[in-house]
Amino acid sequence: MEQHLQRIGSFLNHLVHARGPHGIHSPFVYTLITEVLRNDHERPEFESIEHLREELLSSDRTIEVNDLGAGSRVLDQPVRHVADMARTALKPPRQARLLFRLARYFDPATVLELGTSFGLTTLYLGLGAENGEVTTIEGCPRTFQIAQHHVERSGLRNIRPVLGAFRTRLPDILRGMEKLDLVFLDGHHEKAATLELFEQCLAKAHPGSLFVLDDIHWSRGMEEAWEAVKAHPRVTVTIDLYDLGLVFFRTEQAPQHFRSRY
Repeated sequence: MEQHLQRIGSFLNHLVHARGPHGIHSPFVYTLITEVLRNDHERPEFESIEHLREELLSSDRTIEVNDLGAGSRVLDQPVRHVADMARTALKPPRQARLLFRLARYFDPATVLELGTSFGLTTLYLGLGAENGEVTTIEGCPRTFQIAQHHVERSGLRNIRPVLGAFRTRLPDILRGMEKLDLVFLDGHHEKAATLELFEQCLAKAHPGSLFVLDDIHWSRGMEEAWEAVKAHPRVTVTIDLYDLGLVFFRTEQAPQHFRSRY
């Protein structure tokens, strides 16, 4: 109940303070909002991904879940229905399409997703980063199997699924990367773990990198993590979209923090 009330309060506060594009005085952020965040259109290539979503939502399958993150708000049993997991854990189509547009706009060569789930956001990122490679890490073996199957069905060749805990797999993956252009941090909804993962990925960040943090208002701890990210000396621009937080490291721009509706 306390977390539910906290979420309501955070959302109302966001509605009050979030600005549209005409209240933004940064040319970079204004262009991003008008040309990317609000330029939402259906594409034929999305249909196959959304068909997978429909299959998951109508599935009668159960799987044993090894949840290495903060867990689900509503599902706390080790054996769960795939349909229930899809309903509560998958990013809504609107947010998934935004990830596609961000990847297509910034054209990253290296994309890292922490938290594959069933792989739908992975596919949107893979479609968006058509000139790059998406590495995605998932800790639950059963969930990973389903995501891997989805990647194989998609025919996308620029996605590399990795099974394992972030703590054990991420250091090796980062050692093999020269830089990180786009990071989607979606796998651990706790303050300390989020900040630890952020710091690890920061070692490969550059002025053109974009980090996307999921569920920044999920709990008080996640809101504290978001405030700590905003205050980091390497962070120059952030955009709070309520469900997602965009983080930039643009050395040519004075630090500015925005809240926006999209």
